[in-house]
Order: sequence, then C-alpha cells, then structure tokens
Amino acid sequence: MVVTFNLNYQTAWGQELHMSGSCNLLGALNEEKSIPMVYTGNGGWSLSLEIGELANFAYGYLLKRNGKVIRREFGKFRTFIPTDRCTSYRIFDHWRDVPSEKTFFSLPFTEVFYKHKRHAKKSNHYSKTITLKVYAPMVMPSHKVGVIGKSKGLGSWHVENVIPMECPNFPEWEVSLDASKISLPLEYKFVILDELNQVVVWEHGENRRFYLQPLIKEECIVIAGHVFNNPLPRWRGAGVAIPVFSLRTDQAMGIGEFLDLKKLADWASQTGQRFIQILPINDTTMTKTWVDTYPYKSISIFALNPIYLNIESIGKLNSETDMSEFARIKRELNSLENIDFESVFRVKWDYFRKIYDQEGIMTLESKEFKNFFAKNREWLEPYAAFCYLRDKFGTSDFSQWGKYARYDASLVASFGEKRSAAYKDIAISYFLQFHLDKQLTEAVNYAHECGVALKGDIPIGVSRHSVEAWVEPLLFNMNGQAGAPPDDFSALGQNWGFPTYNWEEMEKDGYGWWKKRFMKMADYFDAYRIDHILGFFRIWEIPLHSVQGLLGYFNPAMPYTRDEIQYFGLYFNDDRFLKPFIRRHFLESFFGEQTQLVIDNFLVDKGFGIFDLNPSFATQRQVEAFFAGKTDEQSIRIRDGLYGLINEVLFIRDPNQSYNFHPRISAQFSHSYKHLNEGEKRAYDRLYNHFFYERHTDFWKWEAMKKLPALSNATDMLVCGEDLGMIPDSVPDVMHWLQILSLEIQRMPKDPKVLFGNTHHYPYNSVCTTSTHDMSSIRGWWEEDRAKTQIFYNHVLNESGDAPFFCEPWICEKIVDLHLSSPSMLCILPLQDWLSMDSDLRRKLPDDERINIPANPNHYWRYRMHLSLDQLNESKMLNQKIREKLNYYDR
Repeated sequence: MVVTFNLNYQTAWGQELHMSGSCNLLGALNEEKSIPMVYTGNGGWSLSLEIGELANFAYGYLLKRNGKVIRREFGKFRTFIPTDRCTSYRIFDHWRDVPSEKTFFSLPFTEVFYKHKRHAKKSNHYSKTITLKVYAPMVMPSHKVGVIGKSKGLGSWHVENVIPMECPNFPEWEVSLDASKISLPLEYKFVILDELNQVVVWEHGENRRFYLQPLIKEECIVIAGHVFNNPLPRWRGAGVAIPVFSLRTDQAMGIGEFLDLKKLADWASQTGQRFIQILPINDTTMTKTWVDTYPYKSISIFALNPIYLNIESIGKLNSETDMSEFARIKRELNSLENIDFESVFRVKWDYFRKIYDQEGIMTLESKEFKNFFAKNREWLEPYAAFCYLRDKFGTSDFSQWGKYARYDASLVASFGEKRSAAYKDIAISYFLQFHLDKQLTEAVNYAHECGVALKGDIPIGVSRHSVEAWVEPLLFNMNGQAGAPPDDFSALGQNWGFPTYNWEEMEKDGYGWWKKRFMKMADYFDAYRIDHILGFFRIWEIPLHSVQGLLGYFNPAMPYTRDEIQYFGLYFNDDRFLKPFIRRHFLESFFGEQTQLVIDNFLVDKGFGIFDLNPSFATQRQVEAFFAGKTDEQSIRIRDGLYGLINEVLFIRDPNQSYNFHPRISAQFSHSYKHLNEGEKRAYDRLYNHFFYERHTDFWKWEAMKKLPALSNATDMLVCGEDLGMIPDSVPDVMHWLQILSLEIQRMPKDPKVLFGNTHHYPYNSVCTTSTHDMSSIRGWWEEDRAKTQIFYNHVLNESGDAPFFCEPWICEKIVDLHLSSPSMLCILPLQDWLSMDSDLRRKLPDDERINIPANPNHYWRYRMHLSLDQLNESKMLNQKIREKLNYYDR
C-alpha cells in the first residue's frame, strides 16, 4: 500500500517540513528521526510511504531548520487508519495552527459541555473513496455535523439529502463518500444537524472547493484539517468560586471535603452554572497547626491534602465504640461557625491510623492500588519519604535532617521496601494518596455527569521546605524569596517566602518540571487559573534578610548602571541612596511616644539629627528575631517602625551585578524621596517610570514567550491567568496571542486612569468576577470606603441620591447583573456574592464572609459556609432567580 501525504506550507529559506509518527517509517515518535518531505512547488510538500502491513499509526508535521524543530502543530497527532479495500491513499492535510478559538478545543468543551460518545467509524466500501474530515467542537451532544454539496454524492445542495458525519475522534468529524458519485472539483459546505438530521445552521463563508486529479480504482482520498466556521453566537457561561475547605455538609468532619463537591455540582447544575472554581488542594502539612491552612504553600506539587478525605468513605472501623465517638466529634466540629483546623487535623489523623491498621495491607495488595502506584510512583515515593522524615525530625526544614538533608534516591527507595522499619510510616502516605485520588476522581466524574467543569488553581510558588526543593534543588534559587510589589492588596508588598525559579535550569529539558505539574493537574481539572501569571514574565524577588516586600526587585531585569542613572540627571551617591535615610524630625511619625526609646536602643546618633541603624538591627530579619513572641502594642509599633526605617532607601544593589541598581518600588512615598530637591525628584521620577513601565516591555514579553507557549499547550485544560497588580504593557499582548483568559475585576481596573472597570468593555477571552478570595465580598467592599461607594452608586449603578450605608440585596443584584451581562466568556462569582442577593440566606455580617487578608502573612484560612450544601440546594427562590438570570443573559 502506498500512502502519499500532502501539505501546503509556505516556508522561509533554510526551513523544511518533516513528518514524525508512531510507526518506524516515521521515526517511532523520535523527532530526531523524523522524515523530510519533498518540496513540490507553490508551497506544496509531499511524502510517499510504502506500507507493508495494515496497521494504524499516529503522525504529525514538524518545521525544522538545520535539523532542529522550530515549530510544531497545535494539538495531538492525527491517526491514519487504513482499510483492506484501498491499495493507495492520497492524504491532503492542512497545517494545524492554533485555532482562532482555541478555548473551544479545551477539556470543558470537548469532555463536559459538548462531549460526544466516541465510537468506531462505520466502514463504507467503495471502489473509489473520498473522506472528508472537519474539526467542530461546539456541537451539542444531541446534534451532529453534516456535509452537503453540488454533486449527487453530496446531496446536490438539497437539505433533505444532507449527509451526516461521524465523530470517532471528537471534536473531529468525518465521512467517507462514494467518489464515483462526486464530480470534480469538489464543492461543499458543512452544516450542523439536529436529532432528526434537520439543518440547524450552515457554516458561514464561501463554499469550500477542492481540486483533485481523478481517482483510480481502490484509491482513497482524505481531505483533512478543516475547521467548522461556526456562525452561532459565542458561548458564555457562569460559575461559582469557593475553596474546598469552606464547603459544609453533615457528612464531612468539620471542614469541606472532596466528596462535598458532588453536592456543590448539584447546586451548580440546578442553577445553570457550568464551572466550579476552587483554591489549591495540594498537601500543605508542615507544622500540623493552623499555619498549614495557607493553601498556596504546599509541600508537594503532586500530592493532595489528606485533610480533604471523607473518613467514612475510606472504610468504617470495626469498633462500634470508635465509630460512635467519631460521630460525636463530627457533630461537635460541624456545629462550629468556622473551621477549627487543629482539631480537625488531630481527629482525622487518629482515624487515618486506625483505618490504615485495619485496611492498609489489603488495600496495598489490591490491583486498583497497584495501578495507581505504578502511575504515580515517580513523585509518590519521594513524597512519602519526605513526610516520614518530617515527622521523624519534627520539622519540614530538610536542612535539619542530618544525613537526609541532601536527597538520596537509593536511600528513599530503601524506605519503601516492605522489610524496612520505616515501611509502615511510609506506606500510610501511599494509602492516603490512593484514597484522595479515588474520592476526588469520584467527585469530578459526578460533576461532569451534571454538566459542570472543575477549575483548579496553580500557585506560582512552592515552599522552600517542600519535596520539590529537596529532590530538585537546582531548579530553585534558595537565596531569594518570591512575592509581589505593592498593590491594592498590600501597600508594603507581599512576601510569600517561596524560593524563586531557576528558569535557565528548567529550560534545559523544555520545562519538564512544569509540564509534569500541569499533566498531573489534568487528572482532575478541566481548567486552571495560573496564580500570579506575571511571575512568568518576571517575579518580585525579595532578599532573605527582608520581611516586607518593599526591598524587592524584579527578576529577570536590567538594572541601571551609575552612568545610566546620571544620564537621567541624578548624581549617584552611595551613602545617600543605598543606606537607610534616617533623620530626627520624622522619627515620631514612625514611633510616636516611643521615639526616644528607639533612639537609645536601636539607632546610632551621627550628630546633626542624622542617625544610622544599630548594626544589630540593620535588617528586617534581625528586627523580626528580636521582637519574636512580643505581641504588645508598643513592641509591634516599634518593630514595624524599624521595618519602615530599613525601607528608607532609593535604590537597591543588584545581588548578581554589584555595580548595577534597581530603583526602590514606591520610593516616592518615602522620606528619603521627599528630601530630594525638586530637580532630583524630577530626575528620579523619569528614571523610575522608564524603569518600571518602559525599559522592560519587550524583554519581559520574550521571557514569557519562552515559557508560556510550551506550558499552556502541555495539556488540553482551559488556561486562565490571574493578571492583577503591577502589570507590564506586554502582558495583555502575550495573553491574547496565547488565548489565556484574563481576570477582570470591576474595582481593580486594568486602566489606571479610571476608578472602576466598565464590565461592558471586558474582552471575550476573560473571566470576570465581583471579588476574589483575597478581597472583601461585595457587601464588605461597600462599607470600606464611603466616598468610593457613593461614586459607584451614582456613576456605575446610575442611582441618584445618597448611597445606602449597607449593601442591600437589590444593590448586590444590580452588581451581579453588570457582570452577567458582560462579554466575558466566564462569569465566576464567589458563593458569598451569589448569596448576597438574598437577605434571608446571606450572612449577617459582611466581615464574616472574608476568606483571606493578603496584607497579613499569618492569616488563618478558616472561612466555612454558614449554611449547608443541602440547605443551599433547597433554596428554591434564590436558585430559581440565578437560573432565570443565566437564561436571560444567555449564560
């Protein structure tokens, strides 16, 4: 059998097309052994293969220059499926660029909303065959694609003769036609058909035409790579955002659990919502205290958090006394308004150990577990060893583990041997991760059956005391801390404490670490939010000696030289610009009545009202250590005041280029800046604005383009980005090119010249929301700033008179309507804001709806729904209202 592949592609000088595939003739998926195609002129490329056996194989096209791949097609490989009735094939493919509406090829659409059952293609036997293929993901499950054309074999343009197509590999549709009934050239169009094969809609655009040489006997022509030109209005949907830990059911043990997502999916389904968005769910167990409630500081990028297990679904204890006691504790914990994390942790681990002793051996010997272990062994063994050593040494700081401080794969493997003394403590992690996978998968499958997709959250960082930092330390810069510059969340910036990434090291294997992370996430999620996507452009790196974020700098960046600074008209003085600027006359603004105490104990008097810091308190970490455990008001004020004095610099020396300098972020608010003369201020402002808003625009764009394309294409999940804060000009362009959905929040507009975003101007490729877990709810925000609220009331809601003091339900409803009516593809609102429309269901106090306060690095994440999911599902009036709104706004 001869198979000839044809593709039209306009190459540049030195480029050539190759084919790669799963069969040996095409290199057995080894791109280095791909086969060059032959250029036939006018952009045409061809390759003929002599195939001896009838066997399916996958294949795709590559663009190479000097033997290196410089471009790949979008999506998965095509599949060639031969039949014994054809002795030759001519295949005409189209290069698969990223579709103009790539989002519709993602998992929520192909596997949830528009999922079609895949079935083997019916075999049609013709002496001459033409097979047409087209990609069409936006086809309702009860509908199908059809084809119609000018020839008798294509229905002669009579709609009653339209030919239905099949989808053995959805979203690709295909049909094989009798070529003897088709006149050449082909002229045809694709349509969408209903259950009765009646035409619902014709694709837009001109008729398709394809010119072919006549077929010979037993020849098959395949024309593939079309994309359906859909004329229907763009799809828009809605959803709910809430952390798993915040869910409330009577079945859970004092905290939300994975299986509770099933009841949330019931609610989403009955109200017409299509998405559930949750916060990160990876294991954060470091201290076994409430500190571990911070969901963005995980010890593993793969392991799930055991706190989300439903204990009884693992198995019931044989002891009725024990089961009765656990039931009593469950009632007690579920009666609490918020989560008592430490109590929940203790009681769950008590149950875990008991059920593991009872069921562990049998579970670990089961075929189901062995399949799970084989699939996840690469990360599961180091994770289990990490947990064992954390408990053995009483700390997750692996630098304190003695001979285990440096990861040793052979040593870790020995822990997992059944004869090892550590095996029982190791294997309980296997046991729990197996059940976590099982319960989350059950919840995800149930949500899919309800027509609801699950959206996860990928934190930008990992803990410096994590499995990954232990196992692969070269991937991280442990001498810095990741955070965020000052923004609406925190005027002092944020210090997350994570190590920053060694991108040069990660690039060596094509960002394999990130790809594995995304692929594991795709086991459970249909979409994901990239937390702080700006970190892929540049990260805010803070020195280890700093507590707050103001002394950070962007990395990578191009810091100024002295000559460059002086070019802006500012003479560079090391002592004046790099050392904290401390003068007597402003000390009281920091310390009030404690000023003299501070002068006597923490400063060095240089005379003439000039002070230096006492060397023992020259860094924020030194100050933090001195005041550790002191919680009285006086100590906190002095501590924070000393932090502020340490921030009184105008430039920060680059740690890798000692003669280069970064302007200090927000320096215009410092006393050091205020004491410059007017000419110096103008010069500083010019270099500051140039540095942060002009100098790095292209530089950061290409930094992101090195990473994000490969990562966003690593899975079929829908990609969303959290692009809030200090946004470089290049970010919107990159996200637009890669079709990553932006995040739009009305009270945090992207345009700095306006106070509120205009919801009617949001881009289609976006997620709009009223608030996030890092913000107050609608009701809480309404009471924070009366002046802002009044402007919003008069100019956004278009209401006259004084704004009500409280955010009444009708106001909340108007705000929700503004978002539902926006062009955004997704409108995902916090559960608190959905409930705000109902005076009977919402909480009494708005402050009780708050999940996190970013300005407080020691916040206790313990918010829990005040009503159960069963009660929510029975709230007919609210549920009907939401459903009617989604129908009205076509969501």
